[in-house]
Amino acid sequence: MRIERLDTADDDLVRACYDVQLAAHEADEPVWPAQSAENFRLSLAEGGRSRDPLEVWLIREPDAGPVTGWVEIVLPEWDNRDRAWVMPVVAPAYRRRGTGRELLRHAAARVTAHGRSAIDSAALNGSAGAAFAEAAGASAALAEARRVLDLRKTPDGEFARLRATAAERAAGYRVITWIGPTPEEYVEQIAGLLSAMNDAPAPQEWEDEKWDADRVRQHWDGWTRISPGRAYAAAALHAVTGEMAALTQVRLDPAVPSWGNQGLTVVTRPHRGHRLGLLVKAAMLEWLADAEPALERIGTGNAPSNQYMIAVNETLGYELVEPGATFYQMPVANVQ
Repeated sequence: MRIERLDTADDDLVRACYDVQLAAHEADEPVWPAQSAENFRLSLAEGGRSRDPLEVWLIREPDAGPVTGWVEIVLPEWDNRDRAWVMPVVAPAYRRRGTGRELLRHAAARVTAHGRSAIDSAALNGSAGAAFAEAAGASAALAEARRVLDLRKTPDGEFARLRATAAERAAGYRVITWIGPTPEEYVEQIAGLLSAMNDAPAPQEWEDEKWDADRVRQHWDGWTRISPGRAYAAAALHAVTGEMAALTQVRLDPAVPSWGNQGLTVVTRPHRGHRLGLLVKAAMLEWLADAEPALERIGTGNAPSNQYMIAVNETLGYELVEPGATFYQMPVANVQ
């Protein structure tokens, strides 16, 4: 086996890595659709949604044979700078031959070279990735339950009804919406909302995220500007102060028009108790019904302890699906 760094300008090798990704997805993922080829290419070339620096290394069979696996190493640059995300992917036909171990060892050496001491990763429960993480000695850090909203099951007018119900408790707030990057007039407020997410469930070793306007422009909106996908946002503003109190986001990939991915939903602490989470999410779904007629399902994930958001999602019609996922972590020094 030969490990080499992926040149993201090499279309043939990028496609070979994508083929490995598709094969692994087909073997391991029974619910979510696969990432489109264009989003995959952009993610490797541009740092994905986080826009953090990354490296991609691949393994080929001898004499430049087929790509059998690859690993993505993401290096957070704003916070958690002692950590790195490491996501190895091995083609099902080449599993249990030491490919994953070689990728992990190489990734650990690269993480160490960048002055970092801990690895984070994630895998679907019961998958080959979860078995590999546990065999490698990684510790489970956070569970995530996954849910899907099947819009084909939703009665006509249901989201308008739920929005009206929420609005009764949310007197004094109004909903605004936009598509794409955050309007400049709201960038500072989005930074505050993203900082408010620090009280959401997370592994205790993770630092709080520090957000300002520049980070919103570069990281939060950076991916939206270059991605072929569409990012829908709905927010609640306090009518008297103009303060942004809640936000929800849904992303769609034009290559997979029947599926949407729920981004974050956040309500700032001073404004909780007014059903703003339900208000903005119901408003979003009512909007999407007109804006995206091909949309059939939306997927989301929550820590089981996030009972408020789970209750909102179930009110909207989200149903629990298996498998869930687990976030893993391990010291780099423990990689063998």
